[in-house]
Amino acid sequence: MSWQTNMVILKSMIPKLVLVFFSILLVSWKTLDGNWISEKRSGYNLIYTSVDLNNKDEYIKLVENGIISVETFFGARYKEQFNIFIHPNRHSLDSTWQKAWNAKDFKSECWMVASGVASRLDMISPKGWNKEACEHHYDDTISTQRLITHELVHVYHGQLNPSPDFSNVEGIDWFVEGLANYTSGQCDSLRISTIKDAISNNKIPSGLESFWTGNLRYALSGSVVMYIDIKFGRIRLKQLLSLTKKSDILSSLNTSEAKLLTEWKKYIKSL
Repeated sequence: MSWQTNMVILKSMIPKLVLVFFSILLVSWKTLDGNWISEKRSGYNLIYTSVDLNNKDEYIKLVENGIISVETFFGARYKEQFNIFIHPNRHSLDSTWQKAWNAKDFKSECWMVASGVASRLDMISPKGWNKEACEHHYDDTISTQRLITHELVHVYHGQLNPSPDFSNVEGIDWFVEGLANYTSGQCDSLRISTIKDAISNNKIPSGLESFWTGNLRYALSGSVVMYIDIKFGRIRLKQLLSLTKKSDILSSLNTSEAKLLTEWKKYIKSL
């Protein structure tokens, strides 16, 4: 699960497409403190432990498939090199989050398996999700790929945003998460169907800031970003990645929140 979801919980508790991606270039090995192994690759560093020596090739394929998808969607490469940490277990991931958020007593929920910001992506070793997590299964190859791609979208977004870890944004959780949900392919026909039902039953939140709440938060947020992409175009959507406030997003789209939601509902009903 993403960094932004975790932050919500913490607060409650306290135009060229990429033609070729050369993924095999510049590979090097280095052992880090704590038995971490660092492997330098084109565009990122893969950092893992001996637990995943036999798994890393599969993970590299998932990561690089995701990178290609993200760069193809936005028509440009990642701005900066970043690190990908493959944690051997939940304790390792929790320790990282505790330090990052200065929350020494934080314990992640079972469905939290990953987070992405501008400089890094952290995730529990995917082959361990069946044991270490709920709701996620490594053998569900489509969902696994989409989840990793989702976090890679956060990395891409963070590299273009004045707040690289999204800690200083206002009222745009729906956009940050919706962008990752939509770009990764998680905003699928099933989620669109649930939103259509919610619209028919008048169960849609009144404002965008409430879209990133409740069981429908992924479907709601992803479908709004999908609408923005279809209505205003990919170039305009990419321009929004540098904004940190809801008001700035609406201003860039030259629309009001009420109008955006009204037109979004009409669009979803037409699908």
